[in-house]
Amino acid sequence: MQFTRESIFVSAVRSFCTCFGAILGILIGLILVVVTVMMFSSPDILPQKSDLSVAANAKGERNLLPHSAPVVLKINIQGTIGQGDLTGDKFQNILFDSRDGLLQHDRVKAILLNMDTPGGTVTDADAIYRSLMAYKQQYKVPIYAYVDGMCASGGMYIACAADKIYASKVSVIGSVGVILGPTFNFSQLMERYGVQALTLTEGKDKDMLNPFRPWQPGEEASLRSVTALLYQDFVDLVVGARPNLDRQKLINEYGAQVYLSSVAQKYGYVDVADADYNLAMSDLAKTAGITEDQDYQVFQIQPTHPFFSDLAGVKSTILSGKVDHVFQIGPYMNSELSGRFLYLYQPAVEVK
Repeated sequence: MQFTRESIFVSAVRSFCTCFGAILGILIGLILVVVTVMMFSSPDILPQKSDLSVAANAKGERNLLPHSAPVVLKINIQGTIGQGDLTGDKFQNILFDSRDGLLQHDRVKAILLNMDTPGGTVTDADAIYRSLMAYKQQYKVPIYAYVDGMCASGGMYIACAADKIYASKVSVIGSVGVILGPTFNFSQLMERYGVQALTLTEGKDKDMLNPFRPWQPGEEASLRSVTALLYQDFVDLVVGARPNLDRQKLINEYGAQVYLSSVAQKYGYVDVADADYNLAMSDLAKTAGITEDQDYQVFQIQPTHPFFSDLAGVKSTILSGKVDHVFQIGPYMNSELSGRFLYLYQPAVEVK
């Protein structure tokens, strides 16, 4: 009987392939288990705890201090309100979390809103403003706003919850107004190419401003009424919070224009122009009763973004094959905001 001797090299390759196949099989199995669990479970059963990170105090120090040190909470209001982390419910959650964990036992003595936003949806701007006002009244903490970039429209609405507003030299502030639209009408284009559309409705003006038929005079009356009331509420809120801002001039002269911080201070939109973060933080700490020789901790708080929750958010798109298309309508507005009442600064679109 004759035996064929296998070389050491071939034996090693075979062993490697066997081990690699086993490891690969285990990894694939784990991935399938995770995907299955994510498909049949909701990541939103319990709210995720917010993320805390150490931020700089007025001296630029970012040391982690003992739990007995008072805390100034820094919250970023950056981006379009109503999208990403700037929704009413996410903001409410981070305020809830500001009383737990490292921040429990009433450590938070003040809040600094770090702002750079063109505004956004009416509902989210109002929800964030009301959350801040309720927090301030319940826990008796001062709130300052520091604008480093833009504080327009819904940003101005939220900033009205602050006791004082500081702004950097090149920041842009203002745009007190409401916008709905743009809304397009394609009826003449459809008629030209022989295209017809049928919409079945019950209730007068249920299909108001339907873009596929000619608009009738006055059908937008209810929307105009809502817009006017929202604008009136906005003006009342701003004038009430900014006593140096003249009501009649705001309505008849300033309108929804935006201004550099020096002009905004002159008109009464902000308290301190040509400011910086350190000045705003230093003044806020003093207002909160923190003495110059007392150490205090600055924590930045924001919604958490755990990996599996983010993955769960896109799993339905991957598995169903559906793709959500979002397109820009202007510099700060996309199709997700279309059809909603907005406190949003919307400059003219630049065509290139």
